Amino acid sequence: MAFRLEHANISVRDIEAMIRFLQIAFPEFRVRGEGISDSGSRWVHIGTAETYIALSQSKLEPAQPWTPYQGLPGVNHLAYEVDDVEAMRKRMMAAGYRESTPPNAHPHRKRLYFYDPEGNDWEFVQYLSKDPAERNDYRLPDR
Repeated sequence: MAFRLEHANISVRDIEAMIRFLQIAFPEFRVRGEGISDSGSRWVHIGTAETYIALSQSKLEPAQPWTPYQGLPGVNHLAYEVDDVEAMRKRMMAAGYRESTPPNAHPHRKRLYFYDPEGNDWEFVQYLSKDPAERNDYRLPDR
């Protein structure tokens, strides 16, 4: 059985800021649909014909801001495979986005992480091997 993630749905305070972040990270992403929900909130689908991120306008502020990796339930990061992490790093840094994890070393992959305007963490990975055993080697240090 083949499967893939078709989309993720994220509630955000500032849809336009998230569109900018996603289009810098993924220049091929386009707004493929948008509208107003039954509750009166704006929504946007941004991505390609095959995959997208659904952005929903948040009307509420959380009691405390979300911080990834603090042991609370929630999504710590979303990860995307990319062709060239160094080119992505240059685009993201030039646009003023902040890396969340120091660069790491692995012989078969390069990974980097950036915070979006909402404080969510995004991982971007470039694989340097087509061999699944090498790509998924957890014995080797990444840091």
